[in-house]
Amino acid sequence: MNKKKRSAGKQNIRTTGLRMAKIVLIAIVAGHIGQFALFRWVFPPLTFTQLGAVLDGHTFRRDAVPLSDISVNLQLAVIASEDQLFAVHNGFDVAGIQKAMNHNREGKSLRGASTISQQTAKNVFLWQGRTWLRKGLEAYYTFLMEHLYGKKRILALYLNEAEMGKGIFGAEAAARAWFNKSAAALNAEEAARLAACLPNPKKYNPKKPSPHIRKKARWIQRQMAYLKSRPNTRKLIFTR
Repeated sequence: MNKKKRSAGKQNIRTTGLRMAKIVLIAIVAGHIGQFALFRWVFPPLTFTQLGAVLDGHTFRRDAVPLSDISVNLQLAVIASEDQLFAVHNGFDVAGIQKAMNHNREGKSLRGASTISQQTAKNVFLWQGRTWLRKGLEAYYTFLMEHLYGKKRILALYLNEAEMGKGIFGAEAAARAWFNKSAAALNAEEAARLAACLPNPKKYNPKKPSPHIRKKARWIQRQMAYLKSRPNTRKLIFTR
């Protein structure tokens, strides 16, 4: 009898454990779906990267605004600087990834090939780093965003969550901090300077650019003029 009771007790524990595991799994999945759906319409209150800046002691500055309140100059500038195929790819620049892999294999420096979509996935949902786990999750979120958010929403998230200075996140906060104006009022030169600093926003100053940043900004402005003539980019940037 005691053996039967012990066996029944163990079975109840296993059943309870499985039930709890299912509940936890369902809660995780529901939370993930809810978060992803919510960010289709609202901006994240705080991301992992932004939390890291706060913990590092930086003053947190961000004022999320719709894409319509961000200068087309800055929209063009970040595409010109970071991902010129943004309007046409499916989230991944396969040729760029292969070139970066060949460069990194043969050279001493590291070169990235992340698209704006991939960077947005990292900035909004994940953390900074180069682990295989993060890269795998980045690919997963990139795929979902490309199919469920669309290019305009991805660009809006990118321009509102990207770090643009120590503790400065997003176009509006950056425009106010560096140029004392709204993101909507940024001219082509200011936008190009901000975009030129994106690879290392904690190091470079768009208000007082180094010769390197000045040179890169001039190149970005030339690319912006070129992108205006590309139908897919024009459709993305200049249509509501």
